[in-house]
Amino acid sequence: MGKIIYWVHQSVDGFIEGPNGEFDWPAMGEELSAYSLELSERAGAFLYGRRVWEMMSHYWPQAESHSDHPHDLAFAPIWRRTPKVVLSRTLTAAGHGARVVGGAGLATALAELRTGTDGDLLLTGGAGAGAALTALGLVDEYQAIVHPVVLGGGKPVLPGTGRVDLRLVDSRGFDGRSVLLRYHRAG
Repeated sequence: MGKIIYWVHQSVDGFIEGPNGEFDWPAMGEELSAYSLELSERAGAFLYGRRVWEMMSHYWPQAESHSDHPHDLAFAPIWRRTPKVVLSRTLTAAGHGARVVGGAGLATALAELRTGTDGDLLLTGGAGAGAALTALGLVDEYQAIVHPVVLGGGKPVLPGTGRVDLRLVDSRGFDGRSVLLRYHRAG
């Protein structure tokens, strides 16, 4: 059975978006790109909250027509072939072969998904989805990429979750800019 990994880019002051919703500050250098691609290749499925899904499903199906960045060109085929699950209380269908789960049966649906998926479930970004799974005690590992920017406000990484004790299992720098902080739940 795979783990649920929350993979998120954040500012030094703990935000995933700036005060005006901006997400123009993460820099995907060669080392961070290689790590991200390796993590994505190992995933048995990608998990997204509704807002992140809307962004991802708009961009990645035709990423090659939007970008010539090496990371985008390498990730697009991984995204297209990896099963996708959208966590939402409002969507009934998501397109691109994605399955929608949510509401009162979220914990049960994710437990079934974990046992039926070969590999980890990679929850990418999304403060709401990250907070919901954290509150249910479902996140096994947190992987935060801290970028060298102070946003001074915006959307916090895990709003309203309350205290969760974690244990550092790894840290490393990428491209002389960003730092990975990898945590497991304590206990």
